[in-house]
Amino acid sequence: MLSGTDPVGLPSAPPAGSPAPVDGQHVDRLVAWFETLTPQSLTQLGALYTAQARFKDPFNEVQGVAAITHIFRHMFDTLEAPRFVILSRLVAADQAWLTWDFHLVLRGRALCIHGASHLHFAPDGRVCAHRDYWDAAEELYEKLPLIGALMRWLRRRLAA
Repeated sequence: MLSGTDPVGLPSAPPAGSPAPVDGQHVDRLVAWFETLTPQSLTQLGALYTAQARFKDPFNEVQGVAAITHIFRHMFDTLEAPRFVILSRLVAADQAWLTWDFHLVLRGRALCIHGASHLHFAPDGRVCAHRDYWDAAEELYEKLPLIGALMRWLRRRLAA
């Protein structure tokens, strides 16, 4: 668990003090960046995330712009045509929730992963904590040829 997380692994709020409300323009800029993300635009990450920003998803838990950049670079290296479509946003105080579809091609097969991101913003409007929520079993594993059959069987066996 990274420092600055609560017992269930959620990013904690930024340091004590009154949180600065997030400017909608910061969220708009971040959404535009995600929706137009390319390997070349990864160089802009430091303008959007603080130097020690924390990032967590079902496969990664890292801190720092270089480590977060590495995750996105790996995405472009291993997946074909990855892209995000932001479906909704909710902004309150120094936080935002984004729901999204992540479209990708894996081994010639088009997939769509549904998820959400919980973002905390530093007073300067950059992201200081980013946590992605999506169900790896349902959204990814069940769609893969071999493991998918096992995952679907397990879901049926465990369902009430």
